[in-house]
Amino acid sequence: MTDVAKVSLGTTTLFKRCVDAIKNHKAYAEGSLDEYCSLFASNLERFRITNKEEEFDDAVIENIEEFRPYRSEMIQLFTVIAQYCPSTECIHRLHRLFEELLPYLHKPSHITHWTEWDFDNFKFIIHELFLYVLAILLRNDRIDQTNCFLQEQYYIPGQSEYGRDVMVSFAMFREPLRSLAHRNKRLNLRRLSVRADLLNERCSGTGVDFRYLMQADFVAFMRAELEATERMVSWWPETLLYRQKGPFEIFARSISKHYFDKVKVLLAINSPKDLEPLLNRYQDGSQRLPRWEFESFDPATLLGFENLATRP
Repeated sequence: MTDVAKVSLGTTTLFKRCVDAIKNHKAYAEGSLDEYCSLFASNLERFRITNKEEEFDDAVIENIEEFRPYRSEMIQLFTVIAQYCPSTECIHRLHRLFEELLPYLHKPSHITHWTEWDFDNFKFIIHELFLYVLAILLRNDRIDQTNCFLQEQYYIPGQSEYGRDVMVSFAMFREPLRSLAHRNKRLNLRRLSVRADLLNERCSGTGVDFRYLMQADFVAFMRAELEATERMVSWWPETLLYRQKGPFEIFARSISKHYFDKVKVLLAINSPKDLEPLLNRYQDGSQRLPRWEFESFDPATLLGFENLATRP
């Protein structure tokens, strides 16, 4: 077992108080949310892997499994906010929460000896949470609120000391996991993506259908691709290894011009024609799509491109 076995974030009491306050529109709801998010971000440090005596990829798998109850808390919190209080204040606090989680993706100042994959458990956990917040907001048709997480940048204190930008895009929430690639090879699993498999398996029982995670992943991918000409942005859509034959729900609904006008903010476009240059580059091969050996996906199909905004 790893040193994180039976660890507690100590958030459960605050979580219950926060959810009750939001559901019942109590005066202290925003304060309760702030208190819960602050404690969650601070106590996530308890999940840092320090015992490296066993195979490290085993430690990562055990760690993220141990984290499952707190992921469930966050999924329920995202759902309650999406249903009961998708206010600017609540969405802003969730955005700030992800800012507070970003430092866990990299070496903290107090650690002097480290390897690149030492933080892979945090990389998986935080990326998974980011997919869920997008998925749940989209499932509840909270389009503008979803866009907040894609449009607004994230502040990382201390970045300027290394000559880096202190403001970064949402693409920071998806980083490669070398430990899982190592696991695939070490155990001869022969999987195209252990990470995608985990995201799929762990989705069971969450109350969020995996297709919503895929839809969120695709939206993030397309947003990053469309903005890549302006700045270096990339997003590897892990879940799209599990292919879907037709368009995702929000794009199927975008056959209606009225609905498309609502959804287009997610891709930062004004009309379907704005998608054509990127789709043409995919078609002629001048821009490559993510690929898992021989597996890939067709963005035009997942967008329902030919039918976008073709009806009132």
